Amino acid sequence: VYRSIARLSNSDLTVMILGESGTGKSLLAESLHQHGKRRDSSFVSANIAAIPRDSIESELFGFSTGRLSTASDSDIGKIAMADDGTLFLDEIGEMPFEVQGRLLRFLQEGVYNIRGENKEMKANVRIISSTQKNLLGLIADGLFREDLYYRLNVVPLRLPPLRERIDDIPILVGHFLNQFQGEFPMAIDIKSAAMNTLKDYHWPGNVRELKNLIQRVSALYPNESITSEVIKHELMAEAPKKDTVRDMSEDGLAGTIDRHLENYHQHQL
Repeated sequence: VYRSIARLSNSDLTVMILGESGTGKSLLAESLHQHGKRRDSSFVSANIAAIPRDSIESELFGFSTGRLSTASDSDIGKIAMADDGTLFLDEIGEMPFEVQGRLLRFLQEGVYNIRGENKEMKANVRIISSTQKNLLGLIADGLFREDLYYRLNVVPLRLPPLRERIDDIPILVGHFLNQFQGEFPMAIDIKSAAMNTLKDYHWPGNVRELKNLIQRVSALYPNESITSEVIKHELMAEAPKKDTVRDMSEDGLAGTIDRHLENYHQHQL
């Protein structure tokens, strides 16, 4: 990934970042901007999944009532904010089909219209997008434009899930412990057996989930040695399922976690 960032440092190519939730897609997008030739200009982020569907067009292209009597009558869009810089479109697979055509036109011609106005606007923006969805599947279902996909997917970068990079876990744990030291000044010690438990877990929330776990452990167990049992307890506390709760009454907490890990590895084999 970092080699790709270096190769793209002098390029304005459109990049699509692929990866599950929590793998660091936003962090990669910011890194591409900070190491690129637009680093001195704005980096603007728009999480498409977090914007109401009927507001996405206005958020991106701006909105005008046509009166322009007050500041609230004209709202600048994300594209204008990112002029000469980078616009990161997070979760591009959530973009409504009717807005995709306008984005395609901007990518092709560099022009767009503010909603409510007929005047064409220009902007020089590098587009980076991300998704955890299968866009080719959305194209087959008629939910995503194929021509827009190829415009966005000039350089695809895949961020692997944490379960595919378990050797990074000790490095990430050390980084997060240092990061939280100012917030929780009393140090903790994570034993080797506890680290092995972290490596054995399947991490559905990826690096974000690991960060949250280390922050919680730092707060709850100051100046303590963190054992494998503590890690298992905190992992179980994150999102217990109905069948997990039932199994806990039968096998106990440690037995449930051990059986879960065993079943996971058998499934992988």
